[in-house]
Amino acid sequence: MKRVLILLHIILCTCIVTQAKNYTVSSPDGKTKVTVTAGKQLSWSINYNGERILNPSLMQMDIEGQTEQPGVNPKVIKAKTLKVNSEQTAVIPLKQRIIKDQYNQLTLTCKGNYAIVFRVYNNGAAYRFETSLKQPKVIINTETIEQNWTEGCKLYWPREKNQEYLTHCEAIFDELNISSLTNDMKGYLPIYLSTPKGTKVVIMESDLFDYPNLFLTGDRNNTLSGEFPPVVLKSALKEGTDRDEVLLEKASYIAETEGTRAFPWRVLMINEDDKAVIENNLVYQLASPSVTQDTEWIKPGKISWDWWSTLNVYGVDFKAGVNTDTYKYFIDFASKYGIEYILLDEGWSAGTWNIKEAIPELNIPELVRYGKERNVGLVLWTLWNPLDKDLEGILDIYEKWGIKGIKVDFMQRSDQYMVNFYERVGKAAMDRKLLVDFHGSFKPSGLQKRYPNVMTFEGVLGLEHDKDSRDINPVHDLILPFTRMVAGPMDYTQGAMRNAIRKNYAPIYTEPMSQGTRCHQLATYVIFESPLNMLCDNPSNYNREPECTEFIANIPTVWEKTVALDGKVGEYVAIARLHGDNWYVGALTNWDAREVELDLSFLGDGNYKLELFKDGINADRAACDYKKEVIPVPTDRKVKVKMAPGGGWAAKIYK
Repeated sequence: MKRVLILLHIILCTCIVTQAKNYTVSSPDGKTKVTVTAGKQLSWSINYNGERILNPSLMQMDIEGQTEQPGVNPKVIKAKTLKVNSEQTAVIPLKQRIIKDQYNQLTLTCKGNYAIVFRVYNNGAAYRFETSLKQPKVIINTETIEQNWTEGCKLYWPREKNQEYLTHCEAIFDELNISSLTNDMKGYLPIYLSTPKGTKVVIMESDLFDYPNLFLTGDRNNTLSGEFPPVVLKSALKEGTDRDEVLLEKASYIAETEGTRAFPWRVLMINEDDKAVIENNLVYQLASPSVTQDTEWIKPGKISWDWWSTLNVYGVDFKAGVNTDTYKYFIDFASKYGIEYILLDEGWSAGTWNIKEAIPELNIPELVRYGKERNVGLVLWTLWNPLDKDLEGILDIYEKWGIKGIKVDFMQRSDQYMVNFYERVGKAAMDRKLLVDFHGSFKPSGLQKRYPNVMTFEGVLGLEHDKDSRDINPVHDLILPFTRMVAGPMDYTQGAMRNAIRKNYAPIYTEPMSQGTRCHQLATYVIFESPLNMLCDNPSNYNREPECTEFIANIPTVWEKTVALDGKVGEYVAIARLHGDNWYVGALTNWDAREVELDLSFLGDGNYKLELFKDGINADRAACDYKKEVIPVPTDRKVKVKMAPGGGWAAKIYK
């Protein structure tokens, strides 16, 4: 009898195996191979350069009331392949203006009115579900995202444990073994992962609309699993606060959305080394195109910021503070150095919930007039809650005033409603020709491509926290280009003119300083990507440092090309970027002094000059020490860069 049962088991297993069908799709260069298995469940696995990096991993959706659930016992009706070799032109280019868009695609159309689309690029792989259901609206109970990684992977994991997914996505990144992750560790994207053989993967999503953000969690093994914030049915402000919410009632499902739609891309950005991570542009490539062709009014640029310095200007004949005279001083400074905007942060309005009128000490129409005469626009801070309640009315007022943009702050949530709020703001602002900076936000996931007036996002533990902590140090700065910045524009808010070596640093709220050298700060304007880039320090400090101020004010914020020269996560990075006819190069190091040789052969033939700022000979003692030089670019195109602990190097290359 036992023998019969064994035989039956073998027959059954054979039947199951024979029922499963494998489909393969490879990258154009053949290095990445994706295998899709359609059996009782739908899964994919990935080999890169002969290394199995992702073991068979499930993908499913649970849609209320559907007999045929996407990814569950899929019945493939049609398998279609497609080869694409085209180009995209970025409206607001962060890495490249002309983006080569080359991939191979596999689409599996299944019984139940759904399909799953796989795309494989030379630098990554992605998939998404598409539905064409009869119901105009459906409830998504959950989406299963499973990632079974090869054993021994390491990650840079955001230090985040909020079980309700309430976060501004401002975390320190810890280098961990994947096997150390537990279910209570809710990691927001992007997640950087390194395989035992050194392949670098950044886990992301793209084209996120009308759907919650994806979070990942571990199981003390090699598996990462997707989780999503549920739909919020009822919330309220915490007692005594104007911005922190309590989630009073949550649904059992994650989204109510259109029955016919494409869902977000699940993206694995696959790179042979850290240098390649920097040039990876898949999140932007996979996002939906711009909703408008009317984009000439969208002007990227620099913005002089008031909050970091607490408006502590000096050497003036007026009382500094939130008043018209102080902001005219900011405008004069911005005009002097060709800075496009100034920001009036929290404090300008009659209340954090009354953002329709200014305090009596501020004359907004006069500031707009004064700025217009000097080619400087105004950007206003807004709390998200009151903006959410009267979006059209508030933005109508700002448009009437002549405001150029808004900074929306303290969103904290990542659920479907909040994702839709971001899009509502982007659209409403575009209709009124207003720029948008999402602060206190989650990461960019394609919104900035659909609405190119959406300039930047925070979603990063940035320099503003040097006011009250020691977390924003050169090591942290050397993790960001390989993690958060891979997602898209990053409002880090750099530019400190008070600089400190490691032992001399102290967080001082009203007169803050940065950790690392002056040249470290200068170089971040080349390294960190944001089309609306802050100058965080106050004009009085900048006016005392005209050489450095002029240099950073003239560094562009959008780029024709990006060339990653060298880098290793957490240690150092060097990047070259092209704008017009000029190249700009930046390099950063952690707390280790470092010498690197940069290969500038991308310049091609011709004679070039190098205007450079380097750490001074005493920058290891006095962080503000720097030296400016103008030298010819060597004919062999090799430049040695020496950086002090916490140092940097920045240069402009021109003919």
